[in-house]
Amino acid sequence: MATEAAPMDEKAKRMRDLLSSFYTPDPSISNNASSISTSFDNINSTSFDADQYMDLMIKKSNLEVLLQRHVQMAAEIKNLDTDLQMLVYENYNKFISATDTIKRMKSNIFGMEGNMDQLLQKIMSVQSRSDGVNTSLFEKREHIEKLHRTRNLLRKVQFIYDLPARLQKCIKSEAYGDAVRFYIGAMPILKVYGDTSFQDCRRASEEAIEIIIKNLQTKLFSDSESIQARAEAAVLLKQLNVPVDSLKAKLLEKLEQALDGLQIKPEEASKLAEYNDSSKDEETNDQGPAKIHEDAVRGFSEAMRAYREIFPDSEERLFKLARALTTMHFENMELYIRKRVSAAQFLGIFRIIWEDVVLMDEVLPEAALSDLSAEAAQVTLKQFVARTFSHLQQDISDTLLKFDINQKEVLKVVLEASRKAVLQGTADIFQGFRQLLDENTVIFVKMKDLLIGWIQKGFQDFFRSLEAHFLVLSGKTSSSNETEGLIEGKSSDKIQAGLILVLAQLSVFIEQKVIPRITEEIAASFSGGSSQAFENGPAFIPGELCRVFHAASEKLLQHYIDTRTQKISVVLRKRFKTPNWVKHKEPREVHMFVDMFLQELEEVGKEVKQILPQGTFRKHKRTDSNGSNTTTSSRSNTLHNDKMNRSNSQRARSQLFETHLAKLFKQKVEIFTKVEFTQESVVTTTVKLCLKSLQEYVRLQTFNRSGFQQIQLDIQYLKAPLKETVEDEAAIDFLLDEVIVAASERCLDVIPLEPPILDKLIQAKLAKSKEHNNNTVSS
Repeated sequence: MATEAAPMDEKAKRMRDLLSSFYTPDPSISNNASSISTSFDNINSTSFDADQYMDLMIKKSNLEVLLQRHVQMAAEIKNLDTDLQMLVYENYNKFISATDTIKRMKSNIFGMEGNMDQLLQKIMSVQSRSDGVNTSLFEKREHIEKLHRTRNLLRKVQFIYDLPARLQKCIKSEAYGDAVRFYIGAMPILKVYGDTSFQDCRRASEEAIEIIIKNLQTKLFSDSESIQARAEAAVLLKQLNVPVDSLKAKLLEKLEQALDGLQIKPEEASKLAEYNDSSKDEETNDQGPAKIHEDAVRGFSEAMRAYREIFPDSEERLFKLARALTTMHFENMELYIRKRVSAAQFLGIFRIIWEDVVLMDEVLPEAALSDLSAEAAQVTLKQFVARTFSHLQQDISDTLLKFDINQKEVLKVVLEASRKAVLQGTADIFQGFRQLLDENTVIFVKMKDLLIGWIQKGFQDFFRSLEAHFLVLSGKTSSSNETEGLIEGKSSDKIQAGLILVLAQLSVFIEQKVIPRITEEIAASFSGGSSQAFENGPAFIPGELCRVFHAASEKLLQHYIDTRTQKISVVLRKRFKTPNWVKHKEPREVHMFVDMFLQELEEVGKEVKQILPQGTFRKHKRTDSNGSNTTTSSRSNTLHNDKMNRSNSQRARSQLFETHLAKLFKQKVEIFTKVEFTQESVVTTTVKLCLKSLQEYVRLQTFNRSGFQQIQLDIQYLKAPLKETVEDEAAIDFLLDEVIVAASERCLDVIPLEPPILDKLIQAKLAKSKEHNNNTVSS
């Protein structure tokens, strides 16, 4: 940049010199004005020597440099010629324009002298006539002015004579301000002529003023009088030169006591806010609560204004009172928003508080009430946003807990109601927050970015808190503060059975529907925000929240399965721990625990049908599994055929040998797969876990022949209904066979029931169940 600036400066200097030489006839003037050096190599200098310059150039430069300098000089000469030509053209146009202007001025000025002479003659004529009128009216004007002064003097005299009567009328009507104004206006005359001409008037006026002073002092200390009336009384007393400094402490104490009546108490805030909104919509003049409060605060402000004038040294105490009232307003506001408050009610109270602050700030600007209010307003508004989300979480929780879980088809109703609570609740929150953003109060406009940030962070914290709350409601986690209050009066079975499944599906709904909708709303109306609002945590991050609720839904679904499995495991544990299996009698029928087991599974099926969608139901039969058909069929054939043809001891030894051999060579069957949010997946997983528990309980017992046969009968009966219920028949067959194998391993005398007997007992049980079902339907 420096290398480019030098040539431009040199060119500019040459142009100035060229113009100077064009307009200046004496070249010495141009030389004196320029700051160019007169060295021999300066081509713009008047003392430039062309021959010497050429000799120097030839000595210093080669041919290439000389050619470049030649081209450069030719271009400069051409530019200068062009500039001079343009300069001549421009000046020529200006000269022509100036000539035309001079011609027009000559034609316009022609005849103006005659008009000016006529105007001068008319002005002189008007002046002479005006002087004549003034001379003729001088005496009358003097007389009128004299009469006017006399009239004013008579009015003053009449006012002095009427002053006692006027003061008495003011006393009767309690117009003490007018009385003091009349008396102070008459004081200059009374001081001069009060001992002579107006002696009686002065004495009567002073007696009336003494009465007025006593009445003002009485009003000053009367509790029934308003603050503004007391302040006016103090001002009037000071105008009458009554010493009021001794009354300062009492007056300020009375003013401080009045603060309690100016507070916006939480129990009265709702009515005040509603009336404030309605009075703005319907321009009414009724003395409603908002108008009464406004008048009271206005009177308080005027009292502070008066006391500040009367007691200049009491400013600090007045500042303290104004700050105290502002602080109490916002403290009561914080108490008010602890209960459920709409955005409209919040804004109604906030406007009233802000109007109070503006009134006091006009009287005491040095108290910096605006700054104090801004800080308190930020705290209050942030708490309101947080409590709004807290109320929404409470609504969702109440919706989940208000239904009786044992009622028929109630889970579907609970799920729909909770979905509606989430959607409607978030929609209402957005509507309220839009009202806050649309508020045009000065302090709200300044907090707009902070409010947007708090809303975004509020949604982030709300969904995290809601996820933790779901886990508490399900019993997955515990919270000492919430569990006692929220689950009080609810049995654990009711909560842990149906409600857990509802919470799991509701978490899926929030992940897939609610969070994307919230994201769109925030992007449309609540984007941006101040970084100050995110100091204690991140803003709204939908991807993270979706991951949180996805994990929560899986936890809750697994917790539902675990809870149901634990309840069924209690039935299984009682079944295997109660009898003495070593002395068990021969099986006569299928044991009743099988019915209880199937009833619990039926209950699981009813619940999942209400909540979960039906999946792609594909039966995984034994032929679908890897090698399970060959392994299990070989085991069952061995148990069925060989044991019928051998002796008891031989059959037992062969049983154990072939069982262990089958375990060594069988291919693994995938038992526990990922649980899907479908009816079949949840039921199948529950059945698998229950059969696994059944296998473990069997391994803990020792059976005689009859005990083993009872287990064989019960398991054989379970095969048909379980296969109808689940989608993975291969795994169920495998687990049922494992129960039989475990029982055979723990049996002292392994002799299974013959197939005819087994079928007879099963058919008898089926007939009995059918008869029972028919009786139930008919009844």
